[in-house]
Amino acid sequence: MKRIALLTIAIMACAMASHAQKFALVDMEYILKNVPAYEMANEQLNQVSQRWQREVETVAKEAETMYKNYQSEMVFLTDDQKKKREEEIVAKEKEATELRYKYFGPQGELYKKRQSLIKPIQDEVYNAVKKVSEERGYSVIFDRASSSNIIFASPRIDVSNDVLTKMGYGK
Repeated sequence: MKRIALLTIAIMACAMASHAQKFALVDMEYILKNVPAYEMANEQLNQVSQRWQREVETVAKEAETMYKNYQSEMVFLTDDQKKKREEEIVAKEKEATELRYKYFGPQGELYKKRQSLIKPIQDEVYNAVKKVSEERGYSVIFDRASSSNIIFASPRIDVSNDVLTKMGYGK
């Protein structure tokens, strides 16, 4: 009876070993650094972001200047004039806040611009990874760049260059 149980366990272990999953690694940072379109898109995003940031800072600086002027002239103003100036300052500060949110908010212009420029590149990388996975029979491909849990991985299982080749940027 023990022999049959041991034999059954041994057969099951062999069966499981023969169906072991194959896995590989890619380094997304390395891949994206070798895609010229990604570098150009990042540069374009940086330029747009800096331009919008300067615009927001200009409006915020205007509000700050208005407030400083108000403080220095406050003793000479009537109550109605004070109230009017305060409302103007608050409106300018609100304009700066709205502008910042419009450009840099969760669904702001920078997010939309990033989606339009970067998403197609990410989709291309994903499709190339998927093709490599299907051709070589990998069940899982991990991203070594985003996983801090990988301490060491053999270079033999890194398929980053294969992905680049699939995308037409062969090494």
